[in-house]
Amino acid sequence: MSYSSSFVHDYVRRLEQASYAGGRLYSGEIPCYDVRDAADRDLLVSTSTPESFVLGTGASIFTDAILPAIASAASEVIFVTCFWAPSKTLSAFHDVLAKLAAHRSALIRDAAARGAPPIAPLRVRICLSSRSVLQKLLHPQSRNGYIYPPSAWQKQLGLPDPALLSAAGIVLSVKSLFFLPFSVMHPKFVIIDRERAFITSCNVSWESWLEGCVQVTGGAVLGLLSFYARTWEIDLDFRTPLERQLSSSQRLDALETGLLAISSAAHYRVAIPPKAAALPTLVLPSTHHRNPRFRPLPWQASPEVPATPLNVAILELFDRAERSIYVQTPNLTCEPAVAALLEALKRGVDVTIITSCNMMLLEQLLTAGTTTSRCIRLFVSRFRQLKGESGGHQLGRSVRRGHLRDASANSLQDLEAGRPRTGRLRISYFQTRPTSKSSDHEGRPLMASQSEEEEPVHSHLKLTIVDDEYTVLGSGNMDRASWYTSQELGVLFHDGEFAAAVKAGVDTVLDGRLKSIIDSTRDRG
Repeated sequence: MSYSSSFVHDYVRRLEQASYAGGRLYSGEIPCYDVRDAADRDLLVSTSTPESFVLGTGASIFTDAILPAIASAASEVIFVTCFWAPSKTLSAFHDVLAKLAAHRSALIRDAAARGAPPIAPLRVRICLSSRSVLQKLLHPQSRNGYIYPPSAWQKQLGLPDPALLSAAGIVLSVKSLFFLPFSVMHPKFVIIDRERAFITSCNVSWESWLEGCVQVTGGAVLGLLSFYARTWEIDLDFRTPLERQLSSSQRLDALETGLLAISSAAHYRVAIPPKAAALPTLVLPSTHHRNPRFRPLPWQASPEVPATPLNVAILELFDRAERSIYVQTPNLTCEPAVAALLEALKRGVDVTIITSCNMMLLEQLLTAGTTTSRCIRLFVSRFRQLKGESGGHQLGRSVRRGHLRDASANSLQDLEAGRPRTGRLRISYFQTRPTSKSSDHEGRPLMASQSEEEEPVHSHLKLTIVDDEYTVLGSGNMDRASWYTSQELGVLFHDGEFAAAVKAGVDTVLDGRLKSIIDSTRDRG
């Protein structure tokens, strides 16, 4: 284990006490880990160095951060996404691969002319889950998934000519996995040369949504490689580092691709504070589940939550929260998550929720039998009932820390009776705002295409920050699909300065893009 803390100790213990099948956590579902095995545990409990955090639309993030990294790859590109569709992002992806192929073909010709050693192949693995409703209905229900033949790359997937890629020594493979009825492989991440990884919320898609992407190096990359191998390429020797195949001068520079950054009014590069040491990091996979109990039994408030590393970590964070919980999620339809947030409010923890209204309504109804807007209304109603049961007394934070001079007599009586104040609840819906000129963190204008700036219409960012100290990013939503049926991937960073930088960047982007639903300090019921 790369680091230890009381949180990690309780998290691992909670996982170890979870239900096992055949001695392994959710054996037979993807991916499978045994947290009682030290080797598996060390893949999940690690360290990393966050190199960058970028906010924007999917297209702006891809063209600013992810595609330039792919263009510079020397040995291997692992590209995992959920949804794949014709879009500006896909067009840019095609163009970068074509430019990379032309660059590598020139290197191959030059090496042959000089009698130099041949240029080693570049492995490119593209992994996806969803292209259309029909594709999912007809998808093979095998663990091996579906391998797209080269004849389908151009017409079905919008990729370059296979002959162009082959001549450049680019060994491409495209695979999809999906399990009926609702088990998509929902993670989105990219690993370049087994040295750096991008964990993002955005798909290869046309949707203009607010997204986020964090780039990391360090030990956690091995955990991400393990997650990839156990899902997509079971025979991969992921522990063996790749030899450097190209020198720095031989790699394709992003400027040489001619790639134009797609501009977004919400695009923002967050300045990450430099650290002397790597950050404590947890890699949090969440296994897909094909046949969860859709409805609870009559005596149950909700079905039991699958005890995946991501689910357990989020619940452990909510249970341990002392001061604040910040949640930004596309949808909120998971009852156990809602219940845990209400319990935190009951303990006096302040809770802020940013979500979207009327986003993916059909998907919500199919996977959860409800909608975010309905769950938010019920959440607010239950919170007001909770405040009524506590007498409505609000203890200041100084009271909870033992400094009582500012407390009212009634609040003091509640404190003596063991009743802490009810935490402050703030819930807002994301909304669009008039587009403005896009800039990076230092205020420099981004290189823009000829098209207008993209203004996000929904927030698709998945972000949890607890006590201004723990930050979780990745693919997991606070909806029923993410907690019960989809495969997910989260990454937890334990560092207050990183949490503060991420939160400050998000606040900047959200300025003018929120519609308040409730702020309990002003709420009159």
